[in-house]
Amino acid sequence: MRKKIAIVTGASSGMGREFIKQITMRYSFLDEVWVIARRMDRLEELKSNNSKIKIVPMAMDLNDMSQFLELENKLKEEKPKVFFLVNSAGFGSVGLFEDLDEKDVAGMIDINCRALTMMTYKVLPFMAKGAYIYQFASSAAFVPQPKFGIYAATKSFVLSFSKSLNVELKDRHIQVVAICPGPVKTEFFDLAYEKTNIKMYKLLVMAKPEKVVEKALKDGANKKSVSVYGLPMKMVQILCKVFPWDFAMKFIR
Repeated sequence: MRKKIAIVTGASSGMGREFIKQITMRYSFLDEVWVIARRMDRLEELKSNNSKIKIVPMAMDLNDMSQFLELENKLKEEKPKVFFLVNSAGFGSVGLFEDLDEKDVAGMIDINCRALTMMTYKVLPFMAKGAYIYQFASSAAFVPQPKFGIYAATKSFVLSFSKSLNVELKDRHIQVVAICPGPVKTEFFDLAYEKTNIKMYKLLVMAKPEKVVEKALKDGANKKSVSVYGLPMKMVQILCKVFPWDFAMKFIR
């Protein structure tokens, strides 16, 4: 019998770790959760702390496309039925474009766009009827973001890609959800703002990871293609649809 599994990237911390926690609590029919991140020590910690469902650690640097070969081979060999794909791995850096480190610029594009796309491409052939793909976009996807331009652009890609893929996969009964939170208290947020001050309004609307994931799982079950947690971010989403993007950028700036 083919194993029923979930695959989660960015699993070692933040939103990925929270997704693993909630998936293993809610979906006991799963046989395994394949957890992907760079830090094997953290993945092993996840494995030792979870007794509900078997955790399968896979250390991968998603910047390195050659490392997808190990995952591809494992999928072809075991032929699992994938019920959840969570693309949580992401990278962001705040600052004027010309002041950003070249590696950070390339890293945001490679991790947020290229790796997410290739992970989806490799896993999709093994996804079961009734499966879910959760892609982490951001409220930054709604409008261009001065001093956060590359990150916002990558998340606009994720949002657009996820919406189109959701339509394409209707006949396979696979639901694709683009998750668009505002600021969330995770290691990602701390790293993104390590070289600049955090705006007060972002601190005021800071969300908890468990609430964002809980809302995303609920929205997926309700066949929503976009999940936005919290009234402030929903208002931002509406305003960005109503007002011209140049006005919205002036407001943000």
